[in-house]
Amino acid sequence: MLLLFADYCVILQVKTKKMKKSALIFLSIALLFTGCAKEFNQAFKSDDFQYKYEYAKECFATGKYTRAITLLEGLVIPMKGTSNGQECLYMLAMAEYNTKNYETAAEYFKKYYSTYPRGNYAELAKFYVGQSLYMSTPEPRLDQSRTVAAITSLQEYLDVYPLATRKDEAQKSLFALQGKLVQKELHSARLYYDLGTYFGNCNKAGESNYLACIITSQNALKDFPYSDMREEFALLLMKSKFELAENSVEEKKLERYQDAEDECYGFLNEYPESKSTALAEKFIEKCKKYTSTNNTL
Repeated sequence: MLLLFADYCVILQVKTKKMKKSALIFLSIALLFTGCAKEFNQAFKSDDFQYKYEYAKECFATGKYTRAITLLEGLVIPMKGTSNGQECLYMLAMAEYNTKNYETAAEYFKKYYSTYPRGNYAELAKFYVGQSLYMSTPEPRLDQSRTVAAITSLQEYLDVYPLATRKDEAQKSLFALQGKLVQKELHSARLYYDLGTYFGNCNKAGESNYLACIITSQNALKDFPYSDMREEFALLLMKSKFELAENSVEEKKLERYQDAEDECYGFLNEYPESKSTALAEKFIEKCKKYTSTNNTL
């Protein structure tokens, strides 16, 4: 029992020392934050713009972007026209970018470039307008107007600065943005196909849905010739043309079955190793069965 009690006392002493050490660390951190907060408040309330600006630069350099933003927002106008005007506005834009406020960052970068088109940070500002828009783009299923805006902006950057320092990064972002547009079109085409013979938005037996899928797929194949999703669009195009023929009124069936058959042969020629070759051959057989019986020419 005495031995167990002695062991308990040792353990208790160790725990007490650890608790004291933790308390000291916590107190030190609390004092540090209190000191930092006091220093920030002094800078924020100060009428000395230069002092406030130097403190904002220190906050930015140490990654305290929220504090930097708070100070820089009040300095942009007073600093305009001074030797620090350019840096102040660019630093504010970068602080917004680093805190992932991408839409706000894009506006500040635009403001910098329009205010200082030949400024020290003009090329970088032009790049970050597009990059900020790129970072704010939504998932492919949602509206892609910001994606189009980002593509336009990054392409302008490459046009204005053909020897751009961020050329590789801009091109990489452009490819990713174009990929989003392709995915958006693929999602739309699949949706039209899946709606199929749903009559709610059709004039005739599913015609509008399948036609919409055909048009969407054809446009995607034309607009994105190097996409790695071409086979998926081609498959949807083939399937939609066949289903359109199947669901057409009698006077349109022959022409549409012939068109579907041609599309199937085109698919087999372009994708001979596709997993959907059996489906294409099945469609061809069905098309031939109809056309051979109903072709009077």
